[in-house]
Amino acid sequence: MKKSTVTEIKERFDKDVERFSNLETGQVATIDATISLELITEASKRIVPHATNVLDIGCGAGNYTLMMLSKVPNLNCTLVDLSLPMLIRAYERISVKTSGQVSALQGDIREVSLPENHFDIILAGAVLHHLRDDEDWEATFAKIFKLLKPGGCLMISDLVTQDTDLLNEYIWQRYGEYLEGIGGEEYRQKVLDYIEKEDTPRSINYQLDLMKKVGFSKVEILHKNMCFGAFGGIK
Repeated sequence: MKKSTVTEIKERFDKDVERFSNLETGQVATIDATISLELITEASKRIVPHATNVLDIGCGAGNYTLMMLSKVPNLNCTLVDLSLPMLIRAYERISVKTSGQVSALQGDIREVSLPENHFDIILAGAVLHHLRDDEDWEATFAKIFKLLKPGGCLMISDLVTQDTDLLNEYIWQRYGEYLEGIGGEEYRQKVLDYIEKEDTPRSINYQLDLMKKVGFSKVEILHKNMCFGAFGGIK
């Protein structure tokens, strides 16, 4: 199947701002979304307790940065997203929660220009699964590494696969059953078809190995439930 283009992904998210503004109800297809949000932001706070600059990649409506600000107040926040309506909503929500600077950049993390050795914390919530081939993944992780200050962290919450085909098949079967339990067979098919069209997730092992390859000194798994994980690395 031909995967969604960046433009198609942007257009879909343009129409979905309200849903993504509410983590409690908006992401029922994402297992443990609230747990992962809590874990990656709390881990970031503990790794860099005196952080001043946070970058939120694929910020959506701003949920991850808002949670980060509840733990480390008055951060300077840089928001990057393909969708302008999402960015506008995130900017509105975040500006009233910090006395730090808030900047919003519409674009693809692979292409936007950002300062190197600048960010204490980089958050990537449900975004990196849009990367495509190995070269794309490595170039993006290498870029993210350069943007971090030494001692800074990248924390990821995302859709993931297994490296072993038969186990991957089993995990996705389990996920299908989970989706069916939420919304029936039609809902299950809708979500799985959408993932097939739009996403190219990789395993946690793959991503942690890549982090080490590009230079991260430590990598950590915080949580995994079926095909969703929370993990990251420290520069």
